[in-house]
Amino acid sequence: CPRDGGVCPCRVSSVLNRDVKQFGKKHMFDASEETCWNSDQGTCQWVTLDFPRTVKVSQLHIQFQGGFSSRLCTLQGCRAGEELVKISDLYPEDTHAMQISFAPPRAGFQVEETVLDKLKITFENSTDFFGRIVVYHLGVLGERL
Repeated sequence: CPRDGGVCPCRVSSVLNRDVKQFGKKHMFDASEETCWNSDQGTCQWVTLDFPRTVKVSQLHIQFQGGFSSRLCTLQGCRAGEELVKISDLYPEDTHAMQISFAPPRAGFQVEETVLDKLKITFENSTDFFGRIVVYHLGVLGERL
């Protein structure tokens, strides 16, 4: 969404030390390998994306910092004006490598093709003792409807 010049409102649960300039949500979408979103400590960090138009999501790309990833990510989504519903659980690896989910699902890191206006990714189980999550890249691929 943000890559094509469009505006895709995004919210995050927290930012480390409230330092949005250095660790803010915008860094997940800037395509830089040097910047990242870094949550503050605490359980169940999350990211929500409000798409400007209805989309059919088919892939999710995410790059954590090893040691600050999530063993379980819950995806929820909804159409405009509806309540969030669970789409799927993802089980990423604790690595710095780019991880890509596909539809139709494949073992481990999978997402079901879903039509929605809002997507929420909840990081349920951080590999960091303090519950921090570090994301260098977050991408949602699919098509606009």
